[in-house]
Amino acid sequence: MAESVIRNTNCDNRIHNLIAAKKSLKLSLDKSKSLGLALNKAGPRLDEINQRLPSLEAAVRPIRADKDALVAVGGHINRAVGPAAAVLKVFDAVHGLEKSLLSDPRNDLPGYLSVLKRLQEALKFLGDNCGLAIQWLEDIVEYLQDNAVADERYLSNLKKSLQSLRDSEADDKGAHLDGGLLNAALDKLEVEFLRLLTEHSVPLPMSSPGSLGEQAVISPSPLPVTVIQKLQAILGRLIANNRLEKCISIYVEVRSSNVRASLQALDLDYLEISIAEFNDVQSIEGYIAQWGKHLEFAVKHLFEAEFKLCNDVFERIGLDVWMGCFAKITAQAGILAFLQFGKTVTESKKDPIKLLKLLDIFASLNKLRLDFNRLFGGAACIEIQNLTRDLIKRVIDGAAEIFWELLLQVELQRQIPPPADAGVPRLVSFITDYCNKLLGDDYKPILTQALVIHRSWKHEKFQEKLLVNEVVNIIKAIELNVETWTKAYEDPIISNLFAMNNHYHLFKHLKGTKLGDLLGDSWLREHEQYKDYYATIFLRDSWGKLPGHLSREGLILFSGGRATARDLVKKRLKTFNEAFDEMFKKQSCLVMPERDLREKTCQQIVQAVVPVYRSYMQNYGPLVEQDGNPSKYAKYSVQTLEQMLASLFLPKPGRYASFKGRLHGDKLNNVVADLRRTASAVV
Repeated sequence: MAESVIRNTNCDNRIHNLIAAKKSLKLSLDKSKSLGLALNKAGPRLDEINQRLPSLEAAVRPIRADKDALVAVGGHINRAVGPAAAVLKVFDAVHGLEKSLLSDPRNDLPGYLSVLKRLQEALKFLGDNCGLAIQWLEDIVEYLQDNAVADERYLSNLKKSLQSLRDSEADDKGAHLDGGLLNAALDKLEVEFLRLLTEHSVPLPMSSPGSLGEQAVISPSPLPVTVIQKLQAILGRLIANNRLEKCISIYVEVRSSNVRASLQALDLDYLEISIAEFNDVQSIEGYIAQWGKHLEFAVKHLFEAEFKLCNDVFERIGLDVWMGCFAKITAQAGILAFLQFGKTVTESKKDPIKLLKLLDIFASLNKLRLDFNRLFGGAACIEIQNLTRDLIKRVIDGAAEIFWELLLQVELQRQIPPPADAGVPRLVSFITDYCNKLLGDDYKPILTQALVIHRSWKHEKFQEKLLVNEVVNIIKAIELNVETWTKAYEDPIISNLFAMNNHYHLFKHLKGTKLGDLLGDSWLREHEQYKDYYATIFLRDSWGKLPGHLSREGLILFSGGRATARDLVKKRLKTFNEAFDEMFKKQSCLVMPERDLREKTCQQIVQAVVPVYRSYMQNYGPLVEQDGNPSKYAKYSVQTLEQMLASLFLPKPGRYASFKGRLHGDKLNNVVADLRRTASAVV
């Protein structure tokens, strides 16, 4: 039993141990699972720790560094961080200006310029100190490396960052410091500069083109003072940033366009005419007259204003700048076209009228001489100066050449036949009027000045008497032409009428003129006497013979001789009618250009013929009226006869041809080819 009890006891102990062992194993299994889970979780953390170890090692390295190095590093770091902190502070301030500088300058231009000035001051500070700050940081990095105070990889990263800053600071002289803010602000200022100019550049209001001389002088400056001040303020900022050329480009484009717009109202298309587009100066002489007025208007009103405005806007920059700006404006606005037109006129065919037009051009240029010298006298206007000098030389050379050849041209016309209608040749009337103009107040001073200049270029002196003598010689050549042509007619009646016409023309159109005064009263009286002499001969040898056909001889009215008297009357009326018809037909083709001479001559003819015819018809007309065909003999009534005679010698419109030389021989042909004349021909 005791054994049994012992056995039972032992069995219980083994069970108890087994249970205990089971619990122990389960506990160990649970711990193993927990440990496994913990190990699974610890793996990533270990990797993370492994990655952080280098930096931790670097962080604690100073603790392991030499004590003296650790003590010295603090001062180095402070000296390096101070400038860097200051640079960063300014850099932050730069970005603080961004909102203001990206706004529209027109809202507050002074404020905008003030902010821009602060930006530039900040950028200058950055530009001056960034390099210094980087140098200090490089020095501390070098110190940390030399004293093994910091990790190599850390120092390598620092070096890379500092090198990037160094490269950025070197590129475009620090342009990246503001992220392009300065350029954006300057662009906005250029836009504002353009806006101010454009909005206040208004073309000069025009009255009618014909009243240019009455155009009021414009104000000293075409822009308000406040606008000029704003432009100058903007220029100051832009020039400080090397944008002067862009400003000038904007200014020139706007102002030259404004001048062109002002000139458009004048219709200046004629300035583009080429030498091939006209035959002679007469075809464009109206344009030449306009040219002088338009050029004066452009110089005195438009270019003068631009000259003053350029000075006002750019005066602080320097003379060369604003004069160069003005030169570009005038060139683009059209001054060169004016000068080119004058040159085109000088290249046209030679012509007496061209002399007057060249003198008109010279007078216009001479009138503006002081203005040209003042406005275009600078080095920037050298092209305008050269073109002007060339034009003046062409004008003076051309005028002198035509003037000194006039006498020769008059002499050459002597060989041309006289006009069949016995009128005044166009050459005579043209040269008479032409020489009066040359010695008149309008042209004589200009012609004298041109000839003086022309002689001075040849180092020769010119005296006024040379001009006067040459004109007098031209008139005397005309006299000789008239004498020659008078003798060229086969019919003496036509010859007398021609002489009467031309001597009277010279007398009438030179009396009371300066040229007539030079020729003298005796010269004028001589031509008046010649007119009277030839008029007397003309009347005597033509119409004065008609009354002789109405003789009363043998007309005794008595009963036995009535038939005989009727036959005599018929015969004499028939003879009178035939003579009258022949004379009237011949002289119907003749002319008297001067109205007073024509009316006086016709009145003398009427007085010589009509009273005799009236008396004859009153006394003997009834004899033929009883005839079966009275109109055969009483062909004209007194009234009809008087009307026919009063209608004689009327000028025929368009009877003169162009004045061209009809000469033969190489020498004469060459001379005529050299000087094309626009006066009408003698024939």
